[in-house]
Amino acid sequence: MSLRAFVTGATGFVGMNLVRQLSELGWEVTALVRPNSPVENIEGFDVRLHTGDITEPDSLKSGIPRDVDAVFHVAASTNIWSRKNDSQTRINVDGTRNILEASARAGAGRLVHTSSFIVWGFHETILKETSPWLDNANWINYVRTKRAAETLVKQAVAERRIDAVILNPAHILGPGDTHNWSRMIRLVHENDLPGVPPGGGAFADVREVAKAHIQAFHQGRKGENYLLGGNDTLFIDVVRMTGEILGRKVPGRASPAWLLNAISQVYVLAAAITGTEPDLTPEGAAMITRHIECDSSRAVAELDYRFTPVRQLLLETTQWLRDKGMLN
Repeated sequence: MSLRAFVTGATGFVGMNLVRQLSELGWEVTALVRPNSPVENIEGFDVRLHTGDITEPDSLKSGIPRDVDAVFHVAASTNIWSRKNDSQTRINVDGTRNILEASARAGAGRLVHTSSFIVWGFHETILKETSPWLDNANWINYVRTKRAAETLVKQAVAERRIDAVILNPAHILGPGDTHNWSRMIRLVHENDLPGVPPGGGAFADVREVAKAHIQAFHQGRKGENYLLGGNDTLFIDVVRMTGEILGRKVPGRASPAWLLNAISQVYVLAAAITGTEPDLTPEGAAMITRHIECDSSRAVAELDYRFTPVRQLLLETTQWLRDKGMLN
């Protein structure tokens, strides 16, 4: 008998890769999709689409199959513009609470919750699952809401309402990226990259992140976190490799953090007038000017997690963007 999964965020970067892998492994997959979600990236797989929203509890009650084996809660708002904080809080916090309640009510076997490495704050030393949560990123709503969501999951586990595992990916690269690092690739291709942030960090292969979700269902320890990092790379080196792949000239050095912070303030002031989301916010500047290293040894040992060289990830992402007509 096939295992059954309910997936939120199924049309997103990680979600679409997860749905593909589950489908290929023979799982019966129900994907939660909002009415306006683009579903072309998952329509080719054997998946049942259920229209709903994690902020609408009734749509979850009717969508999660009774006694489903796994709920993969991937959906989240990654917004870093303060004007959208209220919406982000509803999605990340209220949405997670709704998923937990609906999963428990349906008798789900296990919930795998997608969080982020940023919940630990801005660490100067190598990040581990046992590292403390620092207060230096609390002013960023994305960090606050992802922390709150994790807390809800751990409370549910402690109260024995549900069995759950938490995954914390770092920077994610790979085919299927339309909004994150693919934006940098497109700017390099168009010779329009204004500068390079001075930070760096671990880069994860989206396909390995998706596989780790499935392994977390099978092998993850109840209530535990798993950092999903990769090869530690400076952002300037990521841009340099992208320039080499695309045959484009790129900046030879990173822009200073103070300059990016100043630019972000100007962008936010302009956005207050135009109402258009700024390309850079103070929250975003704070996140891209840090260098956060991750220790993924727990995931490697327990979830069979693997690293992919950053250059290979860039090559494959670039080719995917070409195939989709996104690099004109």
